[in-house]
Amino acid sequence: MKILLPVDGSAVSLEAVRFVIRMADSGLETRVVLANVQEPANLYELVVAHDPKVLERVSASAGAHTLEVAQALLAEADLDCESEVASGDPAHTLVDILERHACDLVVMGASGTSALRSALLGSVSNEVLHAAGVPVMIVKSGQESPPDGAQ
Repeated sequence: MKILLPVDGSAVSLEAVRFVIRMADSGLETRVVLANVQEPANLYELVVAHDPKVLERVSASAGAHTLEVAQALLAEADLDCESEVASGDPAHTLVDILERHACDLVVMGASGTSALRSALLGSVSNEVLHAAGVPVMIVKSGQESPPDGAQ
């Protein structure tokens, strides 16, 4: 199974990485696509930087740095992964990555914000959940193990 694993550097995104590792340890044949989406530069950054290429390099470097811990966890678990750093609206960009890599599942962390906040602001996990054409598994903060029977 090819799994898209978005990582933003947060503790809950790393919990999603550990969850995928436990799924693989339980016998699921797993291929992982790690993804990080950087927000596009704002107008102030564009004016101050004077060179959009510099902003692109900084953004790519920040994204690659964000993926390092997840890559190390997967390497330690002997799981190969592809990695992609992109820029744009996080939810839409993740769906594009999902489709481009032909992933079968998305496993991502969610901070567990309230329903009201999610309804007003929208969360990346909520948007991906509704836009993805494949199942989306949301790992909440503090989730420790796969569901019963998957161990």
